Amino acid sequence: MTNILNNIKKDFKYGTILNKLIYINAGIFLAVSILDVFSFMFQFNIRPLLNKFYLSANLSILMKQPWSFISYMFLHNGFLHLLFNMLWLQFSGRLFLQYLKPKQLLSTYIIGGLFGGILFIIAYNYVPVFQPLTTGASAVGASASVFAIMVAIATYTPNYAVQLPFIGFVKLKYLAIFMVILDILSIPKGNAGGHIAHLGGALFGYLYVKQLQKGKDLSINFSNLLDKFISPLKTRRKPKKVYKRSESDYKFNEEKAIRQKEIDNILEKIANSGYESLSKEEKAILFSASKK
Repeated sequence: MTNILNNIKKDFKYGTILNKLIYINAGIFLAVSILDVFSFMFQFNIRPLLNKFYLSANLSILMKQPWSFISYMFLHNGFLHLLFNMLWLQFSGRLFLQYLKPKQLLSTYIIGGLFGGILFIIAYNYVPVFQPLTTGASAVGASASVFAIMVAIATYTPNYAVQLPFIGFVKLKYLAIFMVILDILSIPKGNAGGHIAHLGGALFGYLYVKQLQKGKDLSINFSNLLDKFISPLKTRRKPKKVYKRSESDYKFNEEKAIRQKEIDNILEKIANSGYESLSKEEKAILFSASKK
């Protein structure tokens, strides 16, 4: 168990930003699940606490908890919700990092989630069919962020073919188009808020790469902002101590010349009489010199 925890710590510390995102999502889910167990055993309700981190479509509630714009994209409703999102994140994130930078992946994840959340709020406040549901509607999950990454890499390298189980090789552009169309058609079927958020993430992923191909990185300002927050948290390496020689440079160079002369004599002896002609002391000197 200790080895597993140590491996996780090392992977989180030295792994890619993709690994970190997956660990953060999984860690938060585990913490919430443990809290849920205690709430069951000791009969207290954690729902009001969790609701403060879900993205509410109700503007009056949203104004009181603006952090939910970020927190909602790291929370999940159940293990399967987490599992499928992390599988898609791993799949699309690895492809993304083959062509684009880690900072761009993180920015796409966060800004894509923001786009998804904003489109969700707009839809539930201004589309007539959703307006009666605004008060109790909330969004949760990394799906919008994952969709942003998936559509971004599909836009960047549309003809890249991936092998899917039972289907075979499929180009990324067709996979992304299928997922977007499926979300649009699924809006009347249930979880409309989730599907709308997916589309918001997909929209950002597409626009981001299209602008990137024109030479404009929409994430650069956000990346710089993240650096300002993250840089102070990074552990600074301690400067290496430099130990100065106590003896003078003249004395040091003199001793070095004597040692070199001794080694040269030993090497000359080997050339004339072979290695076996050396004494134990000479062999020790040669061995010691080879280690330096």
